Parts: sequence; C-alpha cells; structure tokens
Amino acid sequence: MKNILATIVGFIVASLTVYVFETLIGHSLFPLPEHIDPMNMDSIKENMHLIPTGAKVCVVIAHFMGIVVGMLVAALISKTSMIPAYIVGGLMLAATAFNLIMLPKDTWFLIADAGLAILGFLLGKKLAQSKIKS
Repeated sequence: MKNILATIVGFIVASLTVYVFETLIGHSLFPLPEHIDPMNMDSIKENMHLIPTGAKVCVVIAHFMGIVVGMLVAALISKTSMIPAYIVGGLMLAATAFNLIMLPKDTWFLIADAGLAILGFLLGKKLAQSKIKS
C-alpha cells in the first residue's frame, strides 16, 4: 500500500513541478502571444513559431525537474523500493515523449528536451537510490 501511495504522490508532485516551471514561471516571464490559446492543441501547433524561446527553455527545465523531483518524492515515501520511482520516472518520460511527438518542435528543442529528460531520469534514479534503505 505504501508503494502505491508513493507512486501516486510522486506522480502528482512531478506534475505539479512541471506546472510550476512551465506555466507559473515560464508563462509569467515569457508570456504567450495573446491570440494563442494554451488549452487548445491546434492553437499551439499553428503558432509554435511565435512562442518565445524563453518559454520553450522553461518547458525543457520543467520536464527535467518534474522527473527528478517526482522520482525523489516517490523514493522518500516508499523508503524500501525503487519501483515507485521507476514508475514515476517512466510516466514522466512518456509524457515528455508524447509532447515531443504531438507538437512541432525546433531541432534544438527536441535534442534538449529528450536529452535532459533522460538525464533527469538518471539523476532522479541516483537521488532515489540514496533514499532507499537496503
């Protein structure tokens, strides 16, 4: 039961971390043009070229931080198993891949987001392992 809770809370924390970095920080520092509806995938697809580079950098940072923080929180709650951290990390990697596939991206963004997501998983794994009691 504790591992299920660890997985759920870890995923929620990971998602909230992405939200904070991408939306609260990114959109505050680099607002989207007024005619782009951030809740409409077609609006975003059609206007990707107008989204500020800083906002895109915040998305990359958000995905990295979400994976790291989510995996760490899952391990802190579980204390005995890496499985919740792996599940959270895997779900967040899948969400990042979905984002990369669904929206047109610049090459630099594809490389940075995929690379930092993988790096985030590896760092999250290392941090999570340090919290697991063997």
